[in-house]
Amino acid sequence: MAEHAQEVMPWRRAYEAYAAAGWFVAACWLGLRAAWQDGHSATVLLVAAFAALVCAGLRFGQAVQVLRLRAALRGKAMQMIGASELRRLCADQDSVFLGFGFAWEPEHARRLYEISKTDYRRFLLPDWVARALKVDGMPQPEHEIGLPYVHGMDWRESPLYRPLQNFEGGVCIAGTTQSGKGVMLSVLIAQAIYRGDVVIVLDPKNSARLKNNVVRACRDVGRQPPLEYHPAFPDRGIRLDPLYNWQKPSELASRIQAVMPTDSDGAFAAFGWNAVNVVVQGLVEIEERPTLMKITRYIEGGIEGVLDECLRRHFVRAGMLDWRERAARYGIRQRDGGGVPLASLVELYQREVPPEARSRSIDAQIAVYRHPREHYQKVTANLLPILSMLTSGAIGRSLSPDPFDPDDERPVMNLSKIVSGGHVLYVCLDALPDSAVASAIGAILLADLAALAGTRYNSGEREPRISLFVDEVANVINLPLVEILNKGAESGMHVTCAMQTFADLARKLGNENAARMALGNLNNLIAFRSKDRPTQEYITETFGKTYVSTIEEALSTGQDTHVLDFSSSRVRRRSLKRDEIVPADVLGKLPNLQYFASIAGGRLFKGRVPIIDPAR
Repeated sequence: MAEHAQEVMPWRRAYEAYAAAGWFVAACWLGLRAAWQDGHSATVLLVAAFAALVCAGLRFGQAVQVLRLRAALRGKAMQMIGASELRRLCADQDSVFLGFGFAWEPEHARRLYEISKTDYRRFLLPDWVARALKVDGMPQPEHEIGLPYVHGMDWRESPLYRPLQNFEGGVCIAGTTQSGKGVMLSVLIAQAIYRGDVVIVLDPKNSARLKNNVVRACRDVGRQPPLEYHPAFPDRGIRLDPLYNWQKPSELASRIQAVMPTDSDGAFAAFGWNAVNVVVQGLVEIEERPTLMKITRYIEGGIEGVLDECLRRHFVRAGMLDWRERAARYGIRQRDGGGVPLASLVELYQREVPPEARSRSIDAQIAVYRHPREHYQKVTANLLPILSMLTSGAIGRSLSPDPFDPDDERPVMNLSKIVSGGHVLYVCLDALPDSAVASAIGAILLADLAALAGTRYNSGEREPRISLFVDEVANVINLPLVEILNKGAESGMHVTCAMQTFADLARKLGNENAARMALGNLNNLIAFRSKDRPTQEYITETFGKTYVSTIEEALSTGQDTHVLDFSSSRVRRRSLKRDEIVPADVLGKLPNLQYFASIAGGRLFKGRVPIIDPAR
């Protein structure tokens, strides 16, 4: 029966039912005749009746298969489940629940290609027939977006599970607005919370539904409420220091450079990196913890304050206890109050400190100090706007927290502390009113995460598992995120990114090759409805191709010179053609919450994801 269902096209009348009826009538007739016979004749008739009944059963089963597939063309309506039902579906923490659906095989592709040649409404069956055939589920209403028959290529549907290990290579969720990306993120985030992962969510939109689901998932498993950071409401939630964790001072310069816009030749980015590194090295020299506000102040206002303190400490460490008197000999008048001018300290350092006793940090600071101020401001012009975004007003106080501020009772957190405490962090970037600030905040946090991943990678630490979820990844993607995608799994950091179009990433990263490089690090793809042609082409390219059989028919007639002489021919040819296993145009016709997915290197699924109702 399975082979018959694979070979016979179901988009037609169920002619097998007629054959089943004929065989059943024959079996009844033979049975009645056997009742009127004796001995050997009766036995032969009963055997024939039984054989006819078996044939009727086989044909009836084939008819049911055809009718079930036709009944499935009604599609599936959007489904809502409660949080308790989701927990039941996600009981196995070694697997990931992806919704409901079926494995997508070449046979399903063939059916889809065939149904697209005609009007699917011709093959729809009444609801009572579908219920009688045990094709469960409410049909898709007429007013809903998308064509219902896409999910009707198989009438059998079951919960979709894949091993958790399959998702260590990262997940890309692609789809247009309101197609279901946020719902899928809610389902995956809830499961990460159930597993006990450290969960970090970057949400550019501040989705109320997504946040409510996160809060409910934490409450259901007895975890602490999620820590929240929102730049539009910086006076509530937590204070988050993105520069707290580092092993080498140069890491902080690289972290800030990741937020800077790219330039054509990289010269301004390199100078910006050097400017930040000089300040950071100086702050470390005088034993002050670098923060965004301190770095901004010394880059914008001048290096003099840090350089002055560095020189004084260096003279003491070098044994020059009479440095005040020696500096005064260089003819630069002392300031009021007996202070020694910075120019005198610089002269003393350069003239009397031997090269082997000098500090490279101080040398770099002096180079900045002697650099023409106007030119210095020009070459740091692309750095200061970014730093200004991260340090202005209340945002500056929340990203450069002072733990000793008695007027601010918000907890001071950093990513290392969040990971060690097993917390859930929900960061709303508020991209709608201010996309530039949102991009800067997201980029600096991702740079901090990349540094944390590097620390864990170097130490061989993989626990606790960190699940990072980035919605609208085009708003924040940068080189640190690409590095996390490339190497983060080895440090126990697993990433799920959601995007709308391929072009968004290409514009953010500069070109299509860079976008492909980033997406190439995401081994799993979940594709919802997409209207953008390059995005559709990328998705179908990822899904691959299969051989689709096509049937061609030709009928020709001809007449000879005699009136009654004619000829005719009919040719029926079946051929195989290699084509997309998921047609690109079908991606633009998917109903809301329905998707195609490529999981674990080529396993394809057609599925739909349920909406979580946090109130249930």
